[in-house]
Amino acid sequence: QEMLDEFAYLDEETAREVVIDNPRKIGTMIEEVLPIPDGTYPPVIEGSDEEIREMVADRAKELFGQPLPDIVEKRIKKELDSIIGNGYSVLYLIAQKLVYHSMEDGYLVGSRGSVGSSFVATLCGITEVNPLAPHYRCPSCKHSEFFNSTEVGVGPDLKDANCPHCGTKLDKDGFDIPFETFLGFEGDKEPDIDLNFSGENQAEAHRYTEVLFGKGKVFRAGTISTIAEKTAFGFVKNYYDEKDIKATRAELERVISCCAGVKKTTGQHPGGIMVVPTYKDIYDFCPVQRPADDTESDTVTTHFAYESISGRLLKLDILGHDDPTMLKMLKDFTDIDPVGIPLDDEKTMSLFTSTKALDFTDNDFESPLGVCGIPEFGTSFVREMLLDTKPSAFSDLIRISGLSHGTDVWLNNAQDLIRDKKATIKEAICTRDDIMIYLIYAGLEAKTSFTIMEAVRKGKGLKPEWEEDMRKNKVPEWYIDSCKKIKYMFPKAHAAAYVTMAFRIAWYKVYYPLAYYATYFSVRASEFDAQLISQGKGLVVQRMNQIKELGTKVSNKEKSLLTVLEIAHEMMCRGYSFKNVDVYESHFSQFRIVGNALLPPLNALEGIGDKAAQRIFEEAQIRPYMSREDLQNRTKISKSVIETLEKQGCLNQLPASNQIAFF
Repeated sequence: QEMLDEFAYLDEETAREVVIDNPRKIGTMIEEVLPIPDGTYPPVIEGSDEEIREMVADRAKELFGQPLPDIVEKRIKKELDSIIGNGYSVLYLIAQKLVYHSMEDGYLVGSRGSVGSSFVATLCGITEVNPLAPHYRCPSCKHSEFFNSTEVGVGPDLKDANCPHCGTKLDKDGFDIPFETFLGFEGDKEPDIDLNFSGENQAEAHRYTEVLFGKGKVFRAGTISTIAEKTAFGFVKNYYDEKDIKATRAELERVISCCAGVKKTTGQHPGGIMVVPTYKDIYDFCPVQRPADDTESDTVTTHFAYESISGRLLKLDILGHDDPTMLKMLKDFTDIDPVGIPLDDEKTMSLFTSTKALDFTDNDFESPLGVCGIPEFGTSFVREMLLDTKPSAFSDLIRISGLSHGTDVWLNNAQDLIRDKKATIKEAICTRDDIMIYLIYAGLEAKTSFTIMEAVRKGKGLKPEWEEDMRKNKVPEWYIDSCKKIKYMFPKAHAAAYVTMAFRIAWYKVYYPLAYYATYFSVRASEFDAQLISQGKGLVVQRMNQIKELGTKVSNKEKSLLTVLEIAHEMMCRGYSFKNVDVYESHFSQFRIVGNALLPPLNALEGIGDKAAQRIFEEAQIRPYMSREDLQNRTKISKSVIETLEKQGCLNQLPASNQIAFF
């Protein structure tokens, strides 16, 4: 009516035509435009279906011979029907090529999420996790024998045995993980293959995606960050203080809630890559951007947050991780391939319950466990879990990993059950897959077991009819109560992949201590303080005690330093020591093994950055320094760096200048 009033100078019929009829006519003439197109647009690789089939068939034959065991053949058929039937073979093939490329460069790739639930992914080499039931497998005559995981745990827990047909030592494998946890019960859920590449090799993996798909078809996944609640609190409080405005607590909270969540800036996902198919253009989906301070950069990011276009374009998660980097360095130090490390080694397993395998020459070390510096198990939270659960098998470690990553799975739940002796670590619910497997073995239908697992892992609890069904099948009350408390659960495949990597690193710690410590300090110890640690165990322990006394006032930097000091102390208690940094012998960033000691790198001295350390190292390789003046002139390092080197005694052999006094 307001619009009609505006056109009152026209007669009524004409005004109605201008205000109502004509806009409607124009509206019908305009085609529907979606800012982001509906549908899914995956990349196309010709022959991907057949290539995956052949790859799977060849590897299965290599492992199990012909004909395949019934359990293997059925699993492969079930998975391939789902993967190829829903058009997911391209994603599998891309992941396989990325992993193979990284392996060619000498870096293992760890799997994340539930991809280890797919046996096809195992056969393609995408993941090391074998989701079949625990089994023996003969590498010679291909004989195999499968077991119930509720009775034997996982493959590495099986006792050593020889083949009953040819006498060859049997391989042990299988983690018993249902395929449904990856692609859903109907096998049609879109797969999400997340991979952990070495941080050193991540950029190369990103570059290789461009080789696979072509220039202009691969983009970094964009993000949009928002103002956090704590930041909003600071903004609002400072504003009211500066303006000297008195506001009630309720008013402050109202304004803070309005500010929190406001879009702040664009960024990029740490490992996300968006792939545009050849038959589409990125601008069909979103604009792109380069860094504001480098408009010529090769890094091009989607301007929209990746969540708004995921499901339309393929997103690859190529994440950087320290474990593959450590294993590559450990292999370089020892010439032992981590893939061949036995996952049932008793001395390595003992680290999770005692320090006996570390062979201390000095029993001054406080921790009763040998897991300091072991990924997944070195934190104080997980150490407490280890003390409570006393793991004795590889399957126990997987369960502990699941417990440590879940929400309301351990605290006020499994921890109480184990302490009250109502359940053991082998019986408690630890990963989401445990629920489905246990309920199927208890007698519930597979579909019902899957539905219950999905509800529990998302924190939705149990429906009355499910509880009734569970009780009919004699599921204990403590198990039902435990399901009701859970808010989030970790996938077993993810836990198995993490624990496999961690166990290998722990093996090197037992059998190649100096290689382990050199690798740990090179890769993970950014807070290593060479000035302090090179002064010996007494000062290390003194500094550790000072940090512990700070209690809740301890800073994040001091927490990181405490971890480094604890591992340095452990190394010293094993009879090893640290040398002083040396201008000629020290590497710029990596620890070196010298006899029974470690030689810290140049950047381990506080105040010497990576670039300065690298320049000092590289110039020293060309020719010796004539003097401190020569060192500074050739490396262009600052006076403060020279002072740091002098303080550490690294320049004692060098005169101040190149001049020679004759008188």
